[in-house]
Amino acid sequence: MKAALLAQDGSVLFEARRPTGREHGPDAVVAAILDFAADLADEGRARFGVAPAAAGVAVPGTIDEKNGIAVFSANLGWRDLPMRKLLGERLATPGGPAMPVALGHDVRSGGLAEGRLGAGRGVGRFLFIALGTGIAGAIGIDGRIEAGAHGYGGEIGHVVVRPGGPRCGCGARGCLETLASASAVSRAWAVASGDPDADAASCAAAVDAGDDRARTVWQEAVDALADGIVLAQSLLDPSTVIVGGGLAEAGDTLFTPLRTAVTERLTFQMPPKVVPAMLKDTAASLGAGLLAWDLLSMEVTA
Repeated sequence: MKAALLAQDGSVLFEARRPTGREHGPDAVVAAILDFAADLADEGRARFGVAPAAAGVAVPGTIDEKNGIAVFSANLGWRDLPMRKLLGERLATPGGPAMPVALGHDVRSGGLAEGRLGAGRGVGRFLFIALGTGIAGAIGIDGRIEAGAHGYGGEIGHVVVRPGGPRCGCGARGCLETLASASAVSRAWAVASGDPDADAASCAAAVDAGDDRARTVWQEAVDALADGIVLAQSLLDPSTVIVGGGLAEAGDTLFTPLRTAVTERLTFQMPPKVVPAMLKDTAASLGAGLLAWDLLSMEVTA
């Protein structure tokens, strides 16, 4: 877990990290989140003499932002968790009302932070893609994130780019994340190299070293990702595509062939800028803080 105290202008006042403790079960994860938030609030009081004005929390899985409910998370093992209520009550001053709490999706929150504080700052329309264990995305429009009618906006990882391809955890075949995520590259490189412990980082290193097997694995992932980006370009027409997550740590090894592959596939579409994310793995926690400040702004407006 990553957490931060965030000023209204987005500047980071304090940061901390802790393990989720998910090996102890979903109830332990919830307790760890609440404890972490309470300790962070105490840190704010100790450092600045005032309690935080609001809290934001970004979680993976399916969420109901309107009602503050973490609906489902396969990784963390919870269903229909009233996160806003639990956190608001835990952070309330003794005898006072619950603290205002904003709940967000981890990748969309990361996209929000990239849009306001990172690589998308000043960009009217962008697509944020996180390449990690899976692939997720966020659609940025004028400083906000478009979640869609049902909260699934930006799920580029489940765009089918290879019909009939590998089975995805969602039930479909040939989804982008089965081909271009860090997990997919790790699996393909483990087979190609004959090393069951091989991963995406070692594949990137082998590409840089000139290994033809690694280059084949890498290019297949790049081609799939480029197909997904071109599909998104046709539908959304973003001016910038921001790529983050663990696989983006490969730097030019990823971005040079990816930019080429995207450009080669475009016909009438205007080419987007394809750039690396700036905020790395702190993006989601910073986005959660921005959601909290947005929540306070809405309350003032109302």
